[in-house]
Amino acid sequence: MKTFDPTDDLQGATFTAANLRGARFIRADLSGAVMRGVDLSGADIDAPWLAEDGSTLLVNGVDVVPLVEAELNRRFPGRGERRATDPGGLRNAWARLEQAWDLALERAAVLPAGAVEVQVDGEWSFAQTLRHLVMATDTWLRKAILEIEQPYHPLGQPNVEFETDGYDLSVFATEPPRYPEVLEARRDRQAMVRAFLATVTENDLNKERRNPWAPDHAVTVRSCLHTILNEEWDHLRYALRDLDAVERGASGINTEPGP
Repeated sequence: MKTFDPTDDLQGATFTAANLRGARFIRADLSGAVMRGVDLSGADIDAPWLAEDGSTLLVNGVDVVPLVEAELNRRFPGRGERRATDPGGLRNAWARLEQAWDLALERAAVLPAGAVEVQVDGEWSFAQTLRHLVMATDTWLRKAILEIEQPYHPLGQPNVEFETDGYDLSVFATEPPRYPEVLEARRDRQAMVRAFLATVTENDLNKERRNPWAPDHAVTVRSCLHTILNEEWDHLRYALRDLDAVERGASGINTEPGP
């Protein structure tokens, strides 16, 4: 099966009567792609940033982005508050988010032993997702907002891009930690966000900080908090999607513990 990687430049390519059945596009740039007379039955598209940058996605001439956003907000009560701009709204948004995650944790707790380490279709396991959110909190709260010199918890789960940004990966655990340790780290970071929001003021939210991924660019404390909220809701969606698959015993699940 042919595989394309970043060294392949397919910009402007035309696929005519091409058979792309079952093809996978991972971290691919499909912006501006035009599809005419295509069979998309059963297609599964995940583009979490559509609603964040004002993009459109036209299906048969209809912009489906507002429809998808409305449905996601219906499925995930509290998600619609993630763009709150004032201190009170942000505190409420975080409280709603924690409630949603509490339900997910309760659901994971009753699964068979080892289920939280199951990777579905190569995605992060439930435990790895929690670890990634620890890292996300460390990046946007501890590093960006609080400007802590060594912000990262060793149990954090770096993403692929993390390795290319010159960060010292030696601070992270090389062996999968025990799930109770993951839960402890996760609760600790959630409490940090909660404590910060408890006293944050409008003036604090307007202060500028360095973007942790692009230090030459300024971001506000408010936008850093919005990034945390977006990360949390997106990964909750992924986690629940994969818990559904684990519970169904879907074929193709990698039952080996994640790296």
